[in-house]
Parts: sequence; structure tokens; C-alpha cells
Amino acid sequence: VLVISCPCALGLATPTAIMVGTGKGAENGILIKSAEALEIAHHVQTVVMDKTGTITEGKPRVTDLVADGIDETEMLKIAASAEKGSEHPLADAIVEEAKELNLELYDVENFEAIPGQGLRAVVNNKKYYLGNLRLINEQKINIKNFEEKSTKFADEGKTPLYFADENNVLGIISVADVVKPTSEAAIKEFEAMGIEVVMLTGDNKKTAEAIRKQLGITRAVAEVLPQDKEREIRKIQEQGRRVAMIGDGINDAPALARADVGIAIGAGTDVAIESADIVLIRSDLLDAVTAV
Repeated sequence: VLVISCPCALGLATPTAIMVGTGKGAENGILIKSAEALEIAHHVQTVVMDKTGTITEGKPRVTDLVADGIDETEMLKIAASAEKGSEHPLADAIVEEAKELNLELYDVENFEAIPGQGLRAVVNNKKYYLGNLRLINEQKINIKNFEEKSTKFADEGKTPLYFADENNVLGIISVADVVKPTSEAAIKEFEAMGIEVVMLTGDNKKTAEAIRKQLGITRAVAEVLPQDKEREIRKIQEQGRRVAMIGDGINDAPALARADVGIAIGAGTDVAIESADIVLIRSDLLDAVTAV
């Protein structure tokens, strides 16, 4: 508490208070880059969070393999061969699963990442696709009887990835991430402060809804393309609300910059950290609660 008896003291008192605030933040693993960020953070009305790597650990694991017309191990081998050229956390999970099974991967040609959908690649002179339902629908691939299995996985909070050739879905690789230990507590703290919590995810609606219910999140926006995250922030701001965005990836950078306060996870990408106003050094969402 600062007691000021002379207006002239404001010139010293204000920067002193800010310096103390940023210093205390640093002591608690919170890097506050500017005085403006410190001040605005205390007036935030909505906190928007990316899911993978922010709410969850960002280290998904393969949980299920279902195949029809192809051996499950061969499906995993082809999928891992294609995914080894990707930097997505789900790709890492598939490649890691293949490594644990000591599978020797194939050479890949014409790898192409399709933002917000998945990928396509040529393996052994045959074109394959791996991704979400949007990818399958846009490529007009026959989903056969896999939609029911996909729904079951999604209801369990898992992310189902369709594996297909040019004509038919051949199987599903289901992947799940682990929620960080403090995420649920942080979300409850925000709610107790009267702050709306919104989760953004590229997952399908069923998976997103399962996680939303599990953690008690106010609202979840599913099937969000990377380029749409910034637009979602803008929509909330247009309602007259002050918004904090919490993210960790390259795809989060435009949204972090658009938000009134951008908060980056310390273990995230350099681009995300550079775009943010506040950095959570310990990558703990409870530190975001402290920051606001």
C-alpha cells in the first residue's frame, strides 16, 4: 500500500509500484514485459486458452488402432513414415509409438501438411491421407463404417485420426493427451473471479465437449483452424470484453498479439513467447491466475 501526500510523488510512486509488481511476478515465475500488460491484466473479463500444450501436457499418446483392409501394424508404420515430416504434437505421438514398437519407417515422397485437417503423402508409390473428418469429407473419401468408432473415441475425450488411401478410410488412429495437473484448479479459480473461460481447439466437437465438461470450462470452440484463432479473439473483443489469450504454439502467435493481453507458456515456441505480453516460465496455468 502506497500513501501519497504530495502530487509530485506520483512521478515516483507509479513506476515504483509497477517495478514492485513486475519484480514479484518474476519471483513467482511470471515474466511481465510491460507496465501496460500488468495494468490491463487486472481488468480481463475473458480468458481464452489453446488446448494442446496449454491445458494439456502437449505430449499425446496413441491409445487405439482400428483397421479394416490393412494390418494395424502396417497402418501405423505408413502413418508414422508420413508424420515424421510434421511438427504437430499428434504427429510426434504416432512416430513415438512406431519407435517403441521398433518399426522401420518407409521413405516418403510429396509430403504435404494441410492446415487444420491433416496431411497427405506418397508411401511406396501410393497416396495416403491422415487427419480429421474435414480432410476426409473434402477429399470425398468413403468413410465406410468408421464414423461410429470415431464418435466413441471422441466421447472418451480422445482425438480420432482417419487413415485413408485415395478412395477409402482404412482405419483410425486414436490419440489422447493428458490434462496438466493444475489446469482444472486454474480454470475454477478464473470462474470464481467471475472471468469467463473459453477453450479453442482443432479437435472435433465431441472431443472438445468431453474435455469442456471434464474441466468445467464455460465454453469450447471446436474445429478451429490455425488462422481462425485470431478471429475468435476479435469476436469476443467486439462484444466489449477485455480478453487474455493463453497459448504456446506458432499458430497461437496472431491470437496472442490480437488479445488485450497475450500470455505465453514458457515451454512453448519462441514465436509465441515473442508475441506475448506475459510469459509463464513454469508453464503452470495457476501462474496465469496470479498474473490477472
